[in-house]
Amino acid sequence: MEIKDQLDRRLKLKGVPKRIISLVPSQTELLYDLGLEDSIVGITKFCVHPFHFKSTKQVVGGTKSIKIERIKALHPDIILCNKEENTKEIVEACELICATHISDIYTIKDCLELIYQYGEIFNKRTNALKISDKIKYNLKDFQEYIEDKAILKVAYFIWRKPWMVAGNNTFINYLLVLNKFENIYQNKERYPEVNIENIQKEGDPEIVLLSSEPYPFKDEHAFEIGRVSHHAKTIFVDGEMFSWYGSRLIKAFDYFKLLRNRL
Repeated sequence: MEIKDQLDRRLKLKGVPKRIISLVPSQTELLYDLGLEDSIVGITKFCVHPFHFKSTKQVVGGTKSIKIERIKALHPDIILCNKEENTKEIVEACELICATHISDIYTIKDCLELIYQYGEIFNKRTNALKISDKIKYNLKDFQEYIEDKAILKVAYFIWRKPWMVAGNNTFINYLLVLNKFENIYQNKERYPEVNIENIQKEGDPEIVLLSSEPYPFKDEHAFEIGRVSHHAKTIFVDGEMFSWYGSRLIKAFDYFKLLRNRL
């Protein structure tokens, strides 16, 4: 069987993969929701959903650093990576072991394509269709909800020391736009370092969003930004809802409604 991944790379498989290693947390959750729990043999330490995987699956490292011998010992049929989450070196090392699929996500269309590809690869087409249909339905409902809402200027922080934000060409920024949030850092690429002392000059946001991941922001960090952001309202947000793709999107749009109502 020959398949393509989201970088248009051709992969050859002997059949439906029975032993899967996932090196991306959101993709691990998607595999579970597709009904592939028994086929998953390896995950990362950041694969926190579903919770019981930490005790039932072999952890093979993180998303940026893997234990290659552990991966080899699991004899996988396929390894699932992501262009942003995993390094080129990790992908190249995995390719020496077995077929390695790479996802590349910027939009919901990309998410739906990945779900379709997994449905084909793992013979879970019906489950993939159910998940995709739920996402499409909830997206349409959210678009109707958000249509008459005002545009709000925001900054979305993901890290401290150094301060880092979500910029353009990221899935996070795509979802910010969908929420009618104008990202003051959308003129910067990917995840730039910023000087919070210049936040008013950069765009003077009305709302500052502090993501729950990957950095564990606390109240003192909100006060730190508050001292320099003039009148901005600082809110802690669920980073999984803004950065996890796949089946997580089924829940995301209800969360976005709740978030907007808080504002």
